[in-house]
Amino acid sequence: MRFVVVTGMSGGGKSTALKMLEDAGFYCVDNLPVSLIEKFVELISMPGSEVSKVVLGLDVRSDQSFEDATRVLEKLKQEGCKLEILFMDAGTNVLIKRYKETRRIHPLAADGRVEDGVRAERKVLENIRRHADYVIDTTNLLTRELKEELDRIFVENGEYNSLMVTVMSFGFKHGIPADADLVLDVRFLPNPFYIEDLKYKTGNDREVQEYVMSFPEAEEFMEKLTDMIQFLIPNYVKEGKYRLVIAIGCTGGKHRSVTLANELYKRMKDRGKYGMKLYHRDVTQQGK
Repeated sequence: MRFVVVTGMSGGGKSTALKMLEDAGFYCVDNLPVSLIEKFVELISMPGSEVSKVVLGLDVRSDQSFEDATRVLEKLKQEGCKLEILFMDAGTNVLIKRYKETRRIHPLAADGRVEDGVRAERKVLENIRRHADYVIDTTNLLTRELKEELDRIFVENGEYNSLMVTVMSFGFKHGIPADADLVLDVRFLPNPFYIEDLKYKTGNDREVQEYVMSFPEAEEFMEKLTDMIQFLIPNYVKEGKYRLVIAIGCTGGKHRSVTLANELYKRMKDRGKYGMKLYHRDVTQQGK
């Protein structure tokens, strides 16, 4: 029997993950009282049980201690239960934004402040997150991409990507991305905006790509950047980092940054055991 415990930050995508796993053939139970977890596992583990794939949703609630739940899970592991823990997470600012958009009350926000609830919950879940088998960050993850990741882990039994790398292009005139880990400025390259035939095209067009990459500085920059990222990624993984956002910026975020983000993604996507995403933040913005 495959037994998966889905937990994580409120607003991190736990409910969505449960629905997707249910669609994939798992028997799903959510919000089971802690006192019933052991009995539940005992029942589904009985000889002759037709249930072979089970998901248990576990979240923080104000009416019971989450530490009790983690102790039960640890006891089950010691007794030989082979359970896997999937932790759903997202950036603090994103969680706050999601809660404010839905106008829901955070389970740990005693005074009604979502910010305080999110911070308190992160502290409560710190231990189980550290010992989780899988951590999926949904900060920049599309619903389709979440399904692909869950299918790879729990349906296809593929290799889990412990680090998700997002290569993002942006324009400095529209602001530096708040979630960027590494920010690269490529405004040292000639700007295609000032060439009439390229002005209204973007770095997704072949003509702009050929123009930007025709300069020796662009190729040298890409070689040095690729080498640096290849060095950094395994060290980030070793230190437990699960999300890396590489932001490449030019003036408007349409030509140079898009070209080089595309090029970096192309060079890195099949080089290691990590997930890769490509995102052009400002490519549809007006201006240079």
